[in-house]
Amino acid sequence: MNLRRAAGGIGLMAAVAVSLSVTAPAALADTAGSGTATTTGAGLRDDFNGDGYADVAFPVPAAGLASYEGNQDGGGAAFDGYVAVMYGSADGLVTSSKQVFDQNRPDIPGDAEQGDAYGSSVTSADLDRDGYADLIVGAGGDNGDQGSLSVIWGGPDGLSGSTWLSEGATYEDGLGDLTVAGDFNGDGAPDVAASVRGTSLRVLTGPFHRDGTPAGGTHDVKGPDDGTPDAARMSDLAAGDVNGDGIADVVSAGGRGDGSHVGYFKGAPAGLTPGATVSGLDGAGDNLDVGDVNGDHHADIVIGRPDGNFGSEDPLPQAKGGMVTYLPGSADGPDPAGLRRINQDSPGVPGVAEENYVEGTVDGFGRGVSVGDIDGDGYADVSVGVPNETYDGIEMAGSAVTLRGTADGLTGQGAQVFSQDTAGVPGIPQAYDNFGSGTKLTDTDSDGMADLVVGCSGEGEGGSEDTYDGSIWVLRATADGVTPTGSITFGARTLGVPQHNGGGLGSEFSS
Repeated sequence: MNLRRAAGGIGLMAAVAVSLSVTAPAALADTAGSGTATTTGAGLRDDFNGDGYADVAFPVPAAGLASYEGNQDGGGAAFDGYVAVMYGSADGLVTSSKQVFDQNRPDIPGDAEQGDAYGSSVTSADLDRDGYADLIVGAGGDNGDQGSLSVIWGGPDGLSGSTWLSEGATYEDGLGDLTVAGDFNGDGAPDVAASVRGTSLRVLTGPFHRDGTPAGGTHDVKGPDDGTPDAARMSDLAAGDVNGDGIADVVSAGGRGDGSHVGYFKGAPAGLTPGATVSGLDGAGDNLDVGDVNGDHHADIVIGRPDGNFGSEDPLPQAKGGMVTYLPGSADGPDPAGLRRINQDSPGVPGVAEENYVEGTVDGFGRGVSVGDIDGDGYADVSVGVPNETYDGIEMAGSAVTLRGTADGLTGQGAQVFSQDTAGVPGIPQAYDNFGSGTKLTDTDSDGMADLVVGCSGEGEGGSEDTYDGSIWVLRATADGVTPTGSITFGARTLGVPQHNGGGLGSEFSS
């Protein structure tokens, strides 16, 4: 089993024979949204029921839900995994409108087994071009770490019906540990790219038949380090039109600390080209996202380095306490000349960059970066997790920061910070909650502004007895930025997932 995804969370079931709660939303009118080079189809990328509101998938690959020897009484970091989906509305996410998927269900292919890590990656696209986004789920540890990809089909009543897309061929292929979707050849049909052994991509060229077969076939594309000794595994993927040619590209993060790098797979009429390392980006980080931060119609790349300089042989001053790197896109692809690094010591950014080499702690600024337009001004903003932030003497209570996009790129000026200690945010900060273990910007109420979704992997819904099940916070967006007013929180209990599963809900979000 590949534990890359689990390592991103801070905390990692009983034998159960219950059906997980499934409450799908009623069918509503199909409201088409505008597409981008990263997605295809008439509807919104994450709109699984076609009602015009983005829905949110919560992958929890570290959870233990299956019944097998050694997991009879729960709390066992079993890594069979689940994926929860909550549906959007005019009022944002609706906690009563949800679904939970895992391999215990008869309508999901495969069997729930220890180490499968179902949900090690999730992404969405309208694979069959019926106007409803479909949910693509990776299980990087499936079948002895061979890995697998499956799809759950969208429809007017939400997600239902699932089939295989692809399975790994050999031990440790880890197919599906990382997955993205986009139109990588510009033919108007969605394609899927998934990591293989962490060093190359398996590309499934759409459109897709309902049996999961890609009409354009399947082929592998070499990554930046593929075939080299001690190749650094890719740790994250994102898809977007970096060079503005109307075809989606793929970018990758690989390695950790000062040994990390960024790869670029250019989209082209013949499909993705082999990945190349972007120069000048050594030490950028291990997670990334893309979006048009400076409004020039090229997808920019934002990379997070949450481990700061811990363990670095060549410490980078801007990486102290964790760092975010902004890399603009251009007609020639990623533009290192416009590179900008931000940490908690940068002007306007709340907090102070801290790392303690004796105690082995670092704030973790740069965890789970996400890109989206919070205030609706046409410039994509960035959310950043700071899960190890200590304040008021509460160790690793955690926080989340938003950074503004401008015509000049990403800036710390006007940044906001939120935690369970922020007035209007539900909850009470406790040690090792790790609020900010993951973040996602997405417009759940279709008002043109991306709401802030924050994971808190060490928090359990209902108190300390549920620690490490994880919880989610949703803060609404306004023209003035994120507001804590009207924010909500929920966890495993609300989702209908058996508690004490140790999954760390909120450690990861969909790509």
